[in-house]
Amino acid sequence: MSNDFDFRQLLGVGGSRRDFLRVGGSAAGLIMLGTLPATRSDAQRRIPDFPFTLGIASGDPTSTGVVLWTRLAPDPLRGGGMPAQRVPVRWELADDEQFSRIVQRGDVLALPELAHSVHVEVEGLAPDRGYWYRFISGGIVSQLGRTRTAPAPGAKVDRLDLVFASCQHYESGYYTAHRHLASEDVRLVVFLGDYIYEGGASPSGVRRHTGPEIMTLEDYRNRYALYKSDLDLQASHAAFPWTVTWDDHEVDNNYAGSISERYDAADAFLMRRAAAYQAYYEHMPLRRASMPKGADMRLYRRFQYGDLLSLSMLDTRQYRTDQPCGDGVTPHCAESLSPEATILGTEQERWLVDGFAASQARWNLLGNQLPLADIDRIAGPAVGYQMDQWTGYSRCRDRVVAAMHARKLANPIVVTGDVHQSWVADFHLDPANSKSPIVGTEFVGTSITSGGDGAAMPASGQAILDENPHVHYYNAQRGYVRCAITPDRWQSDYRVLTQVSRPDQPIRTDRSFVVENGRPGAQKA
Repeated sequence: MSNDFDFRQLLGVGGSRRDFLRVGGSAAGLIMLGTLPATRSDAQRRIPDFPFTLGIASGDPTSTGVVLWTRLAPDPLRGGGMPAQRVPVRWELADDEQFSRIVQRGDVLALPELAHSVHVEVEGLAPDRGYWYRFISGGIVSQLGRTRTAPAPGAKVDRLDLVFASCQHYESGYYTAHRHLASEDVRLVVFLGDYIYEGGASPSGVRRHTGPEIMTLEDYRNRYALYKSDLDLQASHAAFPWTVTWDDHEVDNNYAGSISERYDAADAFLMRRAAAYQAYYEHMPLRRASMPKGADMRLYRRFQYGDLLSLSMLDTRQYRTDQPCGDGVTPHCAESLSPEATILGTEQERWLVDGFAASQARWNLLGNQLPLADIDRIAGPAVGYQMDQWTGYSRCRDRVVAAMHARKLANPIVVTGDVHQSWVADFHLDPANSKSPIVGTEFVGTSITSGGDGAAMPASGQAILDENPHVHYYNAQRGYVRCAITPDRWQSDYRVLTQVSRPDQPIRTDRSFVVENGRPGAQKA
């Protein structure tokens, strides 16, 4: 498959990808959509009933299959606008953009119980192969998407390119980063959480949330619909398969297991968590194995890319104990040093460590929400660590890092979101001893928009570099991280925008870092 994704079919008009990118986040693009083939007037007449307003997506690729997703929502911000009945949807997967060589097709029912979302688990596909897909309902054809299967287990893979990203607060800015991401030459997007934010509307936002803080299933559905109505985000989903995990804002800021930010009654909060988890599943390209059961939803899972990469996606919210030491930035206390404090939970930690023992991959990647490396956030002789991060669960962190070292895990790499800043940090076997062995490298990525425009080097960033010799880079602008992985080295390119408060801003690579095979620790490229 060509790496040049032509969005002419998506828009229903002639033109190049550049033409699509000029449409941006406006609603104009939707007016051009309709039944294929169709004249623009036909499309305009169908707009009141166009069901694919939230776009399409694919995700969780294996060597033989992939998940295809859409949701029927002609009135997306007011509950979806669908009748309370099952609606048939056809899906098609093809070798070519024109759909002249359809590989598989099928029919499914969009259920009102799942907000008329569709999750198709396609199997029987060829490994490491690109495909095009689309949906049809009521005679109306969706946008087109492209996806790709993973290489076969153990197959020799010479190169894999991926992007990781996180934190896309709608009110904080425009999704220009997603527009640029859609034009990257990569095979996979790894999204590390904070896909939505739960707070109410802010009068100072660049864009505006609808309604107060979300609490109910309908609230969460409408909030996802608001975010997914953005055409730049839709383009990013349509261009590549995504593998996703969540952080806190998909439910409630800084929640820990069954404990809410405001210490609400556990029963009431678990009802809210159940609503949030269901809405998350309804709007992500996830397999049935991840379908929630009430307030429980298994999201940690593992993917293999031939002999090159093993990717373990983590969940550091659902199973953790409460943040220790009163949360916030503080020195360690007895709680943060307790072996009982966990950010993973017993079962997930065992699953992760067992995966270390079994892995034969050249590179071993953890898709992770919160910084794992110890970061002293206080300038001068005093120390302070963020207790919401792995540092607050230091014995759990130490066990995981020690297991990497003891099992001689090949080339551990951690990619991380949450903090709206970019860091590159090596992590040592003993975080208190910089002379202890370097076990791996953590690449922390900034936000898509959260935190607003940001700055390349605020005073807080210089303090982090001064206080933490294992941190090699800091930047607080917005963007994402593009990674090129070969058997010999891993390169991370930090792609940044100067502004998200204004649309149509350019992107550039601020800095690149490399980890060489068999040589732990990051180096400037």
